[in-house]
Amino acid sequence: MHTNPAIASMIFNAHPDEEHWLTAAVADIASALANDLLSNQRARLLVSGGSTPGPVYRALAAQPLDWARIDVALVDERWLPPGDPDSNAQLIESNLLINRATSAHFEPLLQPGRNLADSVFAANASTGPASVLLLGMGADGHIASLFPGMHELMSALASSADYVAVNARLCPGAGPWPQRISLTPAGMARALTRILLIRGEQKRKIVERALHDIAPGELPVHVALTLPGAPLLIHWCP
Repeated sequence: MHTNPAIASMIFNAHPDEEHWLTAAVADIASALANDLLSNQRARLLVSGGSTPGPVYRALAAQPLDWARIDVALVDERWLPPGDPDSNAQLIESNLLINRATSAHFEPLLQPGRNLADSVFAANASTGPASVLLLGMGADGHIASLFPGMHELMSALASSADYVAVNARLCPGAGPWPQRISLTPAGMARALTRILLIRGEQKRKIVERALHDIAPGELPVHVALTLPGAPLLIHWCP
């Protein structure tokens, strides 16, 4: 993959198939969590929704980690009632908080009785530096709930808060869930290990475009590639 070294901060791992992709991604996540637990009482894992990471979550849940000392929190969430089957929380509960990982402490972004503003406030009050940040990317180049063309996208990208409320109305990638809570680049920057999971030639080409001076408003994944600190580890397979 050709990159612009002036803006790119990433390590691109190309795998021949899903099996190798899955094994490598799980190994990186588990290793980072285990290493953080060697020097800290607890580790923190920030996870994304979407269809791509499901197999990784299920394999990760079988890893012999000290899950009782791991806090699992969300990168973003759709503004839906707690327990809604279309929420990211339900995806995580069904795919990650199983097997050995049932003892992990889960921090959903939505709680009964909280409005959107209160939920964002609580997310910012309880968050800490993540041991591992696990990102996905949409076919439109969005990460978290930061969509191209979204109203007040640039304000969200520039926010000093870890989480913000966003309105992705008229953004095709948001589907029927425009109101959301999203991690910001400021929140992403505090993670010790950052991993992006993508599959397919289309998404590989999007990342390649984002590496060449593409404005973050056009391809928000650009911000994940230019954050200070640790490089973004990208795991890709066809």
